[in-house]
Amino acid sequence: MKNIITYILILTVSFGFAQQEDAEEMLQKLNEKTNNLISDANDLASSDAFVSAEMEYRKAISGKPTSVAGTYNLGHSYYKKGNFEEALFRNQQAAKYATDKLEKHSAFHNIGNILMQEKKCSEAAEAFKNALRNNPLDEETRYNYALAKECAKNQEPPQEEDSKDDKDKDKKENEDQQDQDKKEDEGDNKEDSQDKGDDDKKEGEDKEDEGKPEEEKDKDGKGDDQKKEQPKPQQQPGKLSPQQIKNLLEAMDNQEQKVQDKMNAEKAKGAKIQTEKDW
Repeated sequence: MKNIITYILILTVSFGFAQQEDAEEMLQKLNEKTNNLISDANDLASSDAFVSAEMEYRKAISGKPTSVAGTYNLGHSYYKKGNFEEALFRNQQAAKYATDKLEKHSAFHNIGNILMQEKKCSEAAEAFKNALRNNPLDEETRYNYALAKECAKNQEPPQEEDSKDDKDKDKKENEDQQDQDKKEDEGDNKEDSQDKGDDDKKEGEDKEDEGKPEEEKDKDGKGDDQKKEQPKPQQQPGKLSPQQIKNLLEAMDNQEQKVQDKMNAEKAKGAKIQTEKDW
């Protein structure tokens, strides 16, 4: 029985070592395949065959997503083509999966350069700072970090000034609105006071009329009617007023009298009156 247990233990240990060897062998093969794909992609990228290089990089990353070389080199290719969004994403992946400081430094350095291209100076300065934490001796990174800080410093004042101007503008608009509301309230109060005064005056007149006798009320009412301007009679089109008819009759009588006087004078002289014939 003891020999059987020992035999089982030996088999188990042997099987475990075999599995470990198989796993290491598979990992080694995967790394070799990934490295070959990356190498081919690098050659294609150097020949400006970007599309083919991108395909090889993606194959390498698909087989081994944690490949720092694959993501970093693909990001660098995107950067050269001006595709900063994809370049930033791939370099962020490289910074995430990097296991040593030099790899982290390179990834963060590239991230800073991409952010500077997009005018994001504060974020770029932070990326360069992370790169220097992993490699304080890199002079290029230190120089870029100083440029990014200066750029961020120059970007801050306009933003603060704009914010201040917006606040002042909002404050002025609020004050103007308050003044307008105050004027409207004063106008409403004044109108209400005037209406109230008119109502009080009318009420006083009503009370005064209540204390007068009926005759005085009638007299007052009549007087008010007399004071009102009487409407002028309107002459209808085509019709003469009585006064116009009277004036017209008087004019006709005067004209007829003149004609009669002239005829009498001619008769008296014996002159012959010529009449117009109707042919």
